[in-house]
Amino acid sequence: MAAKSYLVTGAAGFIGAAIARCLLQERSEVWTIDNLSTGFAESIPAGVKFIQGNCQDAEVIARLGDKRFDAILHIAGQSSGEISFDDPSYDLRTNTEATLRLIKFGLEHGCSRFIYASTMSVYGDVPETPIPETWEPRPLSFYGVGKLASEHYLRIYQSKGLRPTALRFFNVYGPFQNMKNLRQGMVSIFLAQLIKHDKVAVKGALDRFRDFIYIDDVVESVVSIIDKPETFGGVFNIASGKKTTVGELLSLMKKQSGIDKEIVIAPGTPGDQRGIQADVSLARKVFGFEAKWTLERGLAEMIRWAKSTTW
Repeated sequence: MAAKSYLVTGAAGFIGAAIARCLLQERSEVWTIDNLSTGFAESIPAGVKFIQGNCQDAEVIARLGDKRFDAILHIAGQSSGEISFDDPSYDLRTNTEATLRLIKFGLEHGCSRFIYASTMSVYGDVPETPIPETWEPRPLSFYGVGKLASEHYLRIYQSKGLRPTALRFFNVYGPFQNMKNLRQGMVSIFLAQLIKHDKVAVKGALDRFRDFIYIDDVVESVVSIIDKPETFGGVFNIASGKKTTVGELLSLMKKQSGIDKEIVIAPGTPGDQRGIQADVSLARKVFGFEAKWTLERGLAEMIRWAKSTTW
């Protein structure tokens, strides 16, 4: 059987690199487009064919030539609600226009399978109950608005032959997360400060809550659905289904790292959700998804990596 070929955008970043690495282990051919705005060239797994640039730029997409992929896995994009307020136009281009460019390329070059990295940020303010995919989205950030718009574009293009799946990632964490970016990734932000700073600045109240999911579980969710027709046209929460407050997260990180530093509460950020927990029953029912990593085990692995790595 001939090796399959995939375009994984954002393979210089945390999630994209992990997905690309998994596909390479399956002896697939992997290409990527990445602008290195938050990722690192050295993070791109060896063997990946790399095009540097923005996915929203037509001339960058043109560098793919007439390459035909078995699937496009669109992971790249600006991925911080806070940062989206700095330049909403850039956020729209990198998260929505880029999606349109890639859909067009795929359909014009015989690739109808499209997996999209969406986000929990599409939901906005929600009650303290597990939130299903049927919940009416009311995003609070420009980032969430752009991601939701892309989901709608996928839905409309399905009538034109696209076979899309949108995965709404919740708070992803794990080894190789960007520890230098203190405006993106709650676990990496807190851990970086815990290890290298005098204090840990928390933007918002300690009773805020999130649903944390380990990187390996995210990668498995993406790779496992590539060839599953039952996921075509679907939108799925990818999370642990467990609720953890910011205070609980910090206590666990202190305990497992053996580092105890002062916690300083700072004002919250624009568009921040007070709390969200996923209902993952749809993903479980449709494609057997189940998060295998507990927060305790995942944090222990990430802390070991962070303490033993130069970053």
